[in-house]
Amino acid sequence: MRTICLLLCLLTASWTLHAQRPSLKKANKLFEQKSYVEAAKMYRALDQSQEVLQNLADSYYYNSEMKMARTPYNGLFTKYKDSLNQEVYFRYAQALRGAKDYEKADEIMGEYLGYVVDTKKFKENLSRIIPFNYETNLMNQSSRTGDFGIAYYGDKVVFSSFRNRENPVYSWNNQPYLDLYKADVSKDNKLINIQPFSAEINTKTHESNATFTSDGKTMYFSRTNENRVQIGEELVATVKLYKAELKDTLWTNITELPFNSDLYSTQHPVLNHDNTRLYFSSDMPGSLGSFDIFYVDIIDHYEGYVETSYSQPINTGRTINTKHREQFPFVGEDETLYFASDGHQGMGGLDIFMSKIFDGMYSKPLNLGETINTEMDDFGYVLNEEKNMGYFASNRAGYDNLYAFERKENKRQFTVEGDVRDKITKNILPGTTVTLYDENDMVVGQMVVGGDARYVFNTEPNKTYVLEGHRDFYIPTSESFTTNDDGKITFNIELSIESYDDAEDIVVTKDDGYIYIELENIYFDFGKYEIKPQAARTLDVLVDLLNKYPRMEIQLGAHTDNRSSDLYNLALSHNRAAATLEYMVENGIERKRLRSKGYGERLPLVDCGKDCSEEEHSINRRCEFIIMK
Repeated sequence: MRTICLLLCLLTASWTLHAQRPSLKKANKLFEQKSYVEAAKMYRALDQSQEVLQNLADSYYYNSEMKMARTPYNGLFTKYKDSLNQEVYFRYAQALRGAKDYEKADEIMGEYLGYVVDTKKFKENLSRIIPFNYETNLMNQSSRTGDFGIAYYGDKVVFSSFRNRENPVYSWNNQPYLDLYKADVSKDNKLINIQPFSAEINTKTHESNATFTSDGKTMYFSRTNENRVQIGEELVATVKLYKAELKDTLWTNITELPFNSDLYSTQHPVLNHDNTRLYFSSDMPGSLGSFDIFYVDIIDHYEGYVETSYSQPINTGRTINTKHREQFPFVGEDETLYFASDGHQGMGGLDIFMSKIFDGMYSKPLNLGETINTEMDDFGYVLNEEKNMGYFASNRAGYDNLYAFERKENKRQFTVEGDVRDKITKNILPGTTVTLYDENDMVVGQMVVGGDARYVFNTEPNKTYVLEGHRDFYIPTSESFTTNDDGKITFNIELSIESYDDAEDIVVTKDDGYIYIELENIYFDFGKYEIKPQAARTLDVLVDLLNKYPRMEIQLGAHTDNRSSDLYNLALSHNRAAATLEYMVENGIERKRLRSKGYGERLPLVDCGKDCSEEEHSINRRCEFIIMK
C-alpha cells in the first residue's frame, strides 16, 4: 500500500511538472488569449528565437512594462532587424522612451517614420509654446490601486478601479475586473470616503469611464462583454457603451447604445458641456488607427415623454486621429478637445493633447508638455476651467493611479523657424538672407542663416506674416502664414529656393564658374555701336528676364575681333557695352542693376591670332551677359 501511494505521488508530481513545463505552443496559446503575464513567464524559459523574443517583448509592452520590454526588443533588433514588421519599430521606440533612453528611441522612431526625431528639441520647443504648466500630486495613499477614468459627479468624483479583490481576475494583467467607485476629494486633493458606485451598474465584468449629464440624472459608461467573439483569428471581448437613468436613488433603464457591436469596441464616453454630443473612442470601421476619437449628436424627442436617439458616429478626422491610439476624450466648455494619444509626437506611451476648434475645424493637436506628460502612459484628463484644476491618470509609478493638477499660465513665445534648402537638390543653403514681413509689408526681422541654414523669428498671435528667402543667383521665395492662438504657434517652414540656372533654360553655369544668360549674339555695324533692330529684339528678351526677377543684377560685356588696334577695340567695346546698358535703362531696368564693361580683343573665344577666318572673327565679336547677383 505504501509502495502504491508512493507511486501515485510520483506520478502526480510527474504530471504536474509536465503540465507546467514551458512550451512554445502553450506560451503562444496564452499570448493569443491575451494572458500576457502568464505568457511572459513561459516565454522567459524558452530559447530566444525571433518568435519568442517578439512575443515576450510584446507581452511586456501590452502591459505597459516598458523597462522589461526593452531587453527582448533589443535582442530582437540585434539578431533579426531586417525581417521585422515596421510596427515592431514603433513598439521598440516606445519601450525605449519608457526606459528614458531617448537617444536610441529617436533613432528607432526616425527609422519608423522616415524622418529625424529629436525629443530633446521637441521638449524645448514645447516649453515655449504650451499655454499652461502643471503642478501634480498623487490622489491615493497607495500607488497600487489601479485607478483611472475619473469624472466629475456633482461635488464628488467617480472613477474606475480594480481595488475590489473579490472580483474575478482578468488574465491580461492578473488583476481583478474593474468596477466604478465614487469618492469625495479632500482639500489636499486626496480621495476620501471611497465607496462602490452602484450595485446596479457594477457587474462581474469590467465597468469604467462614466460621464454624467449636468443634472446628474443620466450617465453613460463602458462595460465589457461577458463573452468573447471570434474576430479574424482572435477571440475578443469587445467593450460597449451603456446609458443609465437615475430614478430616486437607483440607477435603472440600463441600455446599450445603438451603435455598439460585438465586432468592435466603443469606450471612454464623455459628454460635452451642454449634453448635446457624446464623444468616445472606438476601433469601429472607418477608424484610421487602432482607436480613434468619434462623436454622436444626442437628439431628444418630446412626445409626452423623452425619447433619445443618436446620429451616426462621426470620426473627428485625420487632424486628431493617427494610425495608433487616440483615446480618453474630454471636452472643455469652449469645445476644446483633450485626448490621449501615442500616435502624435510625445514623451512616450500615451500623452495628453489639446485641440481647439476654429470654424468647425480642429487645430493641430498640441502636446500639453512634460509638466504633466511623462515617458509612460498619461491619460484621462478632466478639467474644471473656472478653478484651473482637474484630474488625470498615469501609470508612471507602475500602476494606473489618479493625480490631481493645478495649471498655471505659461508665458508663451510664438515663433517661426525652419531651414533654407535648394529646391532641386534639397541641400541646405548657408548664407541665405531670410526676412520676415508683417501684414503691412514692413520688415520685422531679418537674418543671414549660418552653417546649419536654420532661421528663427519671434512672432505674435493672430497675425499674418510673409517669410522670404533670398540668396545670390537664386530666385527669392516667400511663404505666407497666419498665427493664431490654437497651439500652432511654432511654424516649421522649409524655404525651398530655386537657382536661376534650374529655373531658366537660357541661364547656364559654365566651366569658368560664371552664370551666363545665353542669348542670340548682338551684331553692330562695322566700327559702330548703335543698337540695331535685330539686336533690340534680343535685348528685349533680357529686359523681360530682368523684369521677371527684380533682384537680378547683370554685367553687360562687349568683345571685338582683332582687326583694329588694341586701343581702338577697347574703346569700341566699351561704347557698345554702354549702348546696350542705355537701351536696357530706356526700357525700364534700373541702372543700379546693370554694369557694362568693354574687353576689346583681349578675351577671344577662338585664339586664332592674325590668321582668323571670317567665321572666327564673328565668334569673337560678341556680347555676353553674366549674372552678378
